[in-house]
Amino acid sequence: MEILNENVINEMVKELSIKPQQIKEVLDMLADDKTVAFIARYRKEATGGLDEEQIRAISDRYSYGVNLEKKKADVIRLIDEKGLMTEELREEINNATKLIEVEDLYRPFKEKKKTKATEAIALGLEPLADIMLKLWTRGDKTEIVERYLNDKVSTIEEALKGAKYIVAERISDNALYRKHIRDAALRYGTISAKKKNNDLDPEEKYKNYYDSTESVGRIKPHRLLAINRAEDEGVISVSLTLQPERDIEYLRYKVVRNRDSLFKDELIEAIDDSYKRLIAPSIAREIRGILNEKAEEQAINIFSLNLKNLLLQAPMKGHVVLGVDPAFRTGCKLAVISESSNVLEIGVIYPNEKAKDSKVDPRLVMQSKKTIVDLVKKYNVTIIAIGNGTASRETESFIAEVIKENHLNAKYVIVSEAGASVYSASELAIEEFPDLTVEKRSAISIARRIQDPLAELVKIDPKSIGVGQYQHDVTQSKLNKSLDDVVVDAVNKVGVNLNTASPSLLSYVSGITKTVSKNIIAYREENGSFKSRSELKKVSKLGPKTYEQCVGFLRILDGSCTLDMTPIHPESYDKAREILKMMGLTEADLGTEEMKNAVLSLDKERVIKELELDKYTLNDILEAFVSPLRDIRDDYQGLKLRSDVMHFEDIKVGMELDGTVRNVVDFGAFVDCGVKYDGLIHISKMSTKRINHPSEILAVGDSVHAYVIDIDYTKHKMGLSLIKEA
Repeated sequence: MEILNENVINEMVKELSIKPQQIKEVLDMLADDKTVAFIARYRKEATGGLDEEQIRAISDRYSYGVNLEKKKADVIRLIDEKGLMTEELREEINNATKLIEVEDLYRPFKEKKKTKATEAIALGLEPLADIMLKLWTRGDKTEIVERYLNDKVSTIEEALKGAKYIVAERISDNALYRKHIRDAALRYGTISAKKKNNDLDPEEKYKNYYDSTESVGRIKPHRLLAINRAEDEGVISVSLTLQPERDIEYLRYKVVRNRDSLFKDELIEAIDDSYKRLIAPSIAREIRGILNEKAEEQAINIFSLNLKNLLLQAPMKGHVVLGVDPAFRTGCKLAVISESSNVLEIGVIYPNEKAKDSKVDPRLVMQSKKTIVDLVKKYNVTIIAIGNGTASRETESFIAEVIKENHLNAKYVIVSEAGASVYSASELAIEEFPDLTVEKRSAISIARRIQDPLAELVKIDPKSIGVGQYQHDVTQSKLNKSLDDVVVDAVNKVGVNLNTASPSLLSYVSGITKTVSKNIIAYREENGSFKSRSELKKVSKLGPKTYEQCVGFLRILDGSCTLDMTPIHPESYDKAREILKMMGLTEADLGTEEMKNAVLSLDKERVIKELELDKYTLNDILEAFVSPLRDIRDDYQGLKLRSDVMHFEDIKVGMELDGTVRNVVDFGAFVDCGVKYDGLIHISKMSTKRINHPSEILAVGDSVHAYVIDIDYTKHKMGLSLIKEA
């Protein structure tokens, strides 16, 4: 096993406020290929109960720290090889806490390409630059410079010019100066945008940035990403301005130190040249990079948070659902899905089809109504799920009318179609429903999304689910990793029914690869339902390590062992049974009121001592005893069901509306209130108290009661507020 770097761990202790032993335990288990989900759930006694985010933070910070230490060692070695290392410099390098600081310290020693300074050095002018920087006050200036004239440097002016280039580069390479100017730029710099003389933004999407200036220290991440996109599209030009007067004054103070040197004028000229030609452009690029990295991190974090809340949206269990994929000319595709998500019937209706006079054909509407009524009554449909794509609102009006006219015992819900088309055309969907068209597969997906959002959404690339902000403008590898982590956490927190899970769902279970997930499905198809968790050991390529990692997250609801339906890991079954024996109960008592009372009265300290059990595992076992089938998603909100419809044109300022949060972004939240267009609750309209981000108040899937404060019927924009106006 790799020897852990104590220096890195000590820094992590200060940064993360986590004990050294916890960090070491996590790193050792990660090195042993244990998954984050497994460590967080089943190794709490070793980690002290660290969660998934803390474990990933340890992993990421340690990797950065190891890379930093390696960079320090490489830089020290390279400078040593040049014979230029000093103890003071070595200490500075070893004390650096960021890669950019190490780069700054190495900058003067790095091999450079051809520059004005290297050309001047080749002409023998470096000693003259040294004299200038030593602030000589005695001697004849002309005589000093004449010593460095040669066949290639024939005049005093040429010699001074070359020496100033060398001085300018040295000033630019000084780590202390660069850090001071960079820190000042992060506090006091400004980023400005100007519209170019072209017509690349006909809809004026970027109008807010045509002539804008914002503080580097205060610019919001989403505004920076918008500026970047507008710049990339050629709509605006962007410049980052430092504090030239303040920075140059600082450099003059540090370099000239207010002394009357023979070369004071030349030094001032070199400082000005160094700042304008070398330092300012370089620092500006670095600042843009720092800002972009922070903006990316924020955008990815918000996307991840939204995705988490969407995946953990409460499932609507026990309902027969009619999924509707709306359309105009091609008809609305229908799919009736049973309580267990099996397809009962597929169909198509044409409620939005127009006749020759461009009006909806009444005969088709009547036929469509009859079809809906027949399906609802035949299968006892309780929820009709309507996709929110093309013709969604027209179809919603139609469905609401059918429910009302026929007094159906059903309600409807608008479901986001984001990613449904991606799934419907995927190999997975083709394999699942080879005889159906893309649209009919989409109707199935729409219906299943409300029955079990997690099980259905894992079939789709997370980036296609539509709850992000500027997701195409961030580093895709970072985004993919973050979103995959979210899906993995959600799947393993909820747990998976081993006998009904799809290959997609299984592939996110701790330790299970796509190959192993397919092998589980193949075993299930060949041998029937799994009767026990231990039967997993018979699955091809599912070895002991994979079994240990995955088994606790896989549930068997009607198997031969009652504990197999709980989150209790088989490695703790013996302890669990001893606890049951101590309480005078059996596995048959799991989830009963008697079990709940027994757990409340249990002497935990006695159990811990007698069974040599840690408190974390004991608490998890007892929680499973009380609620063996608990679904954490029950703590989250579900979709809002409706039976009537309201049109955008009916909305008036001052009205109160109920809605569901569709997306949360840096500046607010978009809410579906049952009209065709989402309303926006700006961050300033969420609370009377100061909040830093909308996610402090709202999450994707939340139900809200809001007030209409602004409406633009032409642009279909609606402003909402959570604060009731006085």
